[in-house]
Amino acid sequence: MNGSALIVMLIAMVLIWGGLILSVIHLIKNPDIALDDVKNE
Repeated sequence: MNGSALIVMLIAMVLIWGGLILSVIHLIKNPDIALDDVKNE
C-alpha cells in the first residue's frame, strides 16, 4: 500500500467508527422509547 491509500483508509475508518460512536451516544441520550415505559417480563 502506498501513502495515499493508507490516508484514505484511515479517513474512511474514522468516519465509519466515529459515526457509529456518535450514533450510539445520541441513542443513549435520546431513546426512541423511554426506558421507564419498557415492561420487564
